[in-house]
Amino acid sequence: MSHSNDIKASEIKERLNNNEPLNLLDVRELIEYYTHNIGGLNIPVGKLNENLGQIPWQYNDEIIVICKVGLRSETAKSILEQNGYQNVRNLTGGLLAIEKLQSI
Repeated sequence: MSHSNDIKASEIKERLNNNEPLNLLDVRELIEYYTHNIGGLNIPVGKLNENLGQIPWQYNDEIIVICKVGLRSETAKSILEQNGYQNVRNLTGGLLAIEKLQSI
């Protein structure tokens, strides 16, 4: 598993603050997504394989996968890469890392 192109919370926060359009894939469960999210498409990691057709992005687009702490998104990153997506980045530390930045 390659961590070389993972993305840090600080970079995502900066890009969102600049209103940069990001291809965010939130792989948490629906209830978690509705409780708190930073936008993006929600497909729970357990349903990702059968819902790959719902992904609107191209195989070479940057896709940032996010979850609460970065573990489920790491699994989702592997699934996407096995299915031909070439520029998948995992949010290191997940949404908790972004929340920590906001409380500084």
